[in-house]
Amino acid sequence: MELRQEFHPRRNWKFRDRRTEQRAEIQKRRLRSETPNKTEGETPDVAVGCVPVLTLMTTVLTRTGAVSVRLRAPPDARGCHMAQYKSLSPRELQAFRRARDAFEESFLPKHNRSCGSRPFPRTWHLKQLQVWERPVALEAELALTLKVLGTMADSSLGDVLDQPLHTLSLIHSQLQACVPAQPTVGPRPRGRLHHWLHRLHEAPRKEFRGCLQASVMFNLLRLLAQDVKCVASGDLCV
Repeated sequence: MELRQEFHPRRNWKFRDRRTEQRAEIQKRRLRSETPNKTEGETPDVAVGCVPVLTLMTTVLTRTGAVSVRLRAPPDARGCHMAQYKSLSPRELQAFRRARDAFEESFLPKHNRSCGSRPFPRTWHLKQLQVWERPVALEAELALTLKVLGTMADSSLGDVLDQPLHTLSLIHSQLQACVPAQPTVGPRPRGRLHHWLHRLHEAPRKEFRGCLQASVMFNLLRLLAQDVKCVASGDLCV
């Protein structure tokens, strides 16, 4: 009796499908074994990149004592270039001397009033402050100086004040990029810086007008040769 093997298409296809599934499962297991698993507690790469930023924020918060600080970019990245004001040209310095001498000739004969406290004591020097505090103090000093000189521009000294006002305005404008942002929340500057800022702020209210003008005019050369130069020198001002 001859036996014939019957051909069953459906059974063969089922067998092929099963082998295909087995091969796919083996391939998946092989891929899993080749892929490195991250250990528990491993920090993602994004968090690692944030470490320098967090460190910088922590350092600023510690030094200023502020709860929240709005950080600015480094001075060089924001155009803080004060080095050009380490020394002014002889022509510019002569303009300040002429303004001071002209004021002295017109002020002293008319005012016999003795002035009391000075907004700019001779004992002040920006090198007594921390490096980041110096632009803050200089900005307040320049702001008061420009305000007082601006009220004198319409007087007989208007012509001789044009060049000094122009130069001081340029310095003040350039200085804005160097002044660190003030804390939005938390204590304000303390110590010597706070004392200086408070004294400059109260000067227009406490000082006699003529005495305030005299203090500003006679402080011009010291302002340029000492304070502006100190901020322009950065860490080298010691």
